[in-house]
Amino acid sequence: MAMDFNEQGDVNNTPLRAQWISELSEETRHWLEEDARYFLHQALSTPVMNVLQKTEGAWIEDLQGKRYLDLHGNGVHNAGFSNPAVMEAVMQQLTNKLAFTPRRYTNLPVIKLAKKLVELSPPELTRVLFCPGGSEAIEMAVTLAKQVTGRWKTISYWDSYHGNGFQSSTLGGEEHFSNGQGPMVPGAFHVEFPNYYRNPWGLTEQAAIDAAYLRQVELILRRHPDVAAIVAEPISATPVVPSLYYWQELRRVCDENGILLIFDEIIEGLGRTGKWFACEHFVTPDVLVLGKSLGGGLLPFAGILTREKYNTLQHRSIGHYTHEKNPLCATAGLAAIEFIEQEGLVENAANLGTYLLHELKKLQQEFDVIGNVAGRGFHIGLDLVEDPQTKKRAIRYAEEIMYYCLRKGIAFKIIEGNILTMRPALTITQADCDFILDTLRQAFHAVKL
Repeated sequence: MAMDFNEQGDVNNTPLRAQWISELSEETRHWLEEDARYFLHQALSTPVMNVLQKTEGAWIEDLQGKRYLDLHGNGVHNAGFSNPAVMEAVMQQLTNKLAFTPRRYTNLPVIKLAKKLVELSPPELTRVLFCPGGSEAIEMAVTLAKQVTGRWKTISYWDSYHGNGFQSSTLGGEEHFSNGQGPMVPGAFHVEFPNYYRNPWGLTEQAAIDAAYLRQVELILRRHPDVAAIVAEPISATPVVPSLYYWQELRRVCDENGILLIFDEIIEGLGRTGKWFACEHFVTPDVLVLGKSLGGGLLPFAGILTREKYNTLQHRSIGHYTHEKNPLCATAGLAAIEFIEQEGLVENAANLGTYLLHELKKLQQEFDVIGNVAGRGFHIGLDLVEDPQTKKRAIRYAEEIMYYCLRKGIAFKIIEGNILTMRPALTITQADCDFILDTLRQAFHAVKL
């Protein structure tokens, strides 16, 4: 089978993956076979590529003790894997014998976490609701929008990912997660995310590009004025960073049409972009969705923040989850946030992220295969191309670069077939950044198109 063109990552059925597996130890291959024997197979997860015995700080370690600087981490490791402060807080919570709270009750950890998030977030966001995972948080956000507006239609973006529930898969713009499921949630419209490097019109001026993308939203609203919500990542997963003007205009459109603007910051939130929340680079949404690192890298947890004026659904239950107020998850999340705050990791992401971007753009001058470098903070992507003029995606080459770097001790993820994405723990150092840069330079010298 040819390599799939997947927004969400490198697939597991290519010849290069088979070659990588063949180089692993006999013990590792045994456990990979056991894993593949019992788990349902999926294009992006099973069969897997290695077996880990430890995840610590910014690093992962396999059964043979080889360590890799993990530039993916599924977005859960903002405070670092197995963070000692988070683990200690969770163990103390277990010792306190308060690991679960039945519905209709609350607990101190979950109240303190909610309060902390409200304190850190833009001042307009004052209400919180938690749930087990990001897909459910998206469901809650959209349900809130539909309930408070009395409308049921949505606008979201092609090539986006918002989770695997029916509503979240519908909002996501990827065929991979919806094809073959029959009718999805009705009333869902999609537009293109503003991409200044790969816009389909060949435009070069930012204002013209923004206008062309905004027109797609305006055309839908002209024909469907009953839209409840626009759902977007403030910075895409690839990442593409829209202009401030784009989000300001979309904020204006939402305000003028009574539409809720929902920002999915499951990946970008909690310091990754060099601010506590990516929306702080742009505009304040009506609903902010968090997940992944909200569980401190230990436990699954997610939630939403919204405005006081939307606290009007006392007659409904839009987040009726068993673990809505789980004290163990809340303890992990609060400890991770406090660690990020105390260690200045948001500033670290801003400062070293700027350094990385600057040095990667210098690398781009050395190698024509690097068509574009984009990102903010520790949310960075390299768009690899076969030709700088045609911008044809260098899909096979990107995969070869990925495996070269894996062999050298750096793990990252490929998105859209050719974009090397880097989302390290916020704890990485200047030396780690230089290791990334040196390894990539070696890889681009060694691997030929």
